[in-house]
Amino acid sequence: MKEEQRRHEMGAGGQCICPKCGKRTPHKRGTPCQDQNCPECGAKLLREGSYHHELLKQKTAEKE
Repeated sequence: MKEEQRRHEMGAGGQCICPKCGKRTPHKRGTPCQDQNCPECGAKLLREGSYHHELLKQKTAEKE
């Protein structure tokens, strides 16, 4: 599956999450979270529930 197709599977709602500081912001329809920066620390955002967000959660759990 192409990355471009995967972006549109999540729908219009949801949250964008900063992997660095944890700040959550509402997802803006038509703008992928990964194309936005965190308003707090400037890191690229991840879409809550996305493949990359799940990888981050697994990585964090392994460190604990």
